[in-house]
Amino acid sequence: MQNVFNSVKSSALGVAELLTPVLKESKFKETGVLTPEEFVIAGDFLVHHCPTWQWLAGDKTKTKAYLPQDKQYLMTRNVPCHKRCKQMEYNEEHEAIIDDIGDGGWVDTHHNVEVDKAQEEIKEMTLNKEKTNNVNLNEDDGDDDDDDDDEEALDMENYAEMLESEDKATVDLVAVKKANTSSTTNEDGGIIQTRTYDLHITYDKYYQTPRLWLSGYNEDRKPLSMVEMYEDISQDHVNKTVTIEPHPHLPPPNMCSVHPCKHADVMKKIMQTVEDGGGKLEVHMYLLVFLKFVQAVIPTIEYDYTRHFSL
Repeated sequence: MQNVFNSVKSSALGVAELLTPVLKESKFKETGVLTPEEFVIAGDFLVHHCPTWQWLAGDKTKTKAYLPQDKQYLMTRNVPCHKRCKQMEYNEEHEAIIDDIGDGGWVDTHHNVEVDKAQEEIKEMTLNKEKTNNVNLNEDDGDDDDDDDDEEALDMENYAEMLESEDKATVDLVAVKKANTSSTTNEDGGIIQTRTYDLHITYDKYYQTPRLWLSGYNEDRKPLSMVEMYEDISQDHVNKTVTIEPHPHLPPPNMCSVHPCKHADVMKKIMQTVEDGGGKLEVHMYLLVFLKFVQAVIPTIEYDYTRHFSL
């Protein structure tokens, strides 16, 4: 019954999106939403700092005129998922509400530690950024060598400068992780059957925020069924925050999607937290922050390689 409701709701929102005008004026600071231009800026920043992500054009028949033809959506491939959500332990200590606005809110019953860590990372990188000028991606990165073992969070300018020399290291790190996904062992020495996911980020014109999509594969690179993919998603979000819907840039089959109805509210809440701490969250950092808070929904899919840089 829930699937039928979600299908009807998806169809209705599809019609509403067609009737919704493209957001032209920035309302990021006021409401946490993005214009298409700001989405592209945030996407360029993500691709620059996290080389595993790339822009794609998608199906030409589904091109959105309000986005550049070659930057319709973002994608990262072969992200490892070593264990199922149902294998995680639940206890009262991990119980938390990320955002309790209405039904389908960001309820997180087992990922509190990671959410707290993400909020600290966001606060640290914005507070440190206040000490420097805004990052200019059009300028050449410097040759300054930063200490990778420094426990203090890097400010975003130093982070950008470091990346020129660290990009290859990042790619190598990710390659090692992916190469090891088929031979990961548990504490008893047994082989863990590792799944992988392709993740997509699109721009939702109706909600005016990014939207995350998931496509899963087993260890033989055969597509997972929807039931199997739901095993890797927080059960509090299945058929609520996460639904099966048609991809806006690709032909069928439908994909798992983290519904964007609360994204702007969560982003606004994070911005307020950062500001209360004396920092400032800029629009180009949107997707880095987005990927951290959305991990509460898919805690076992290990896509956040920004941790390598101690943001």
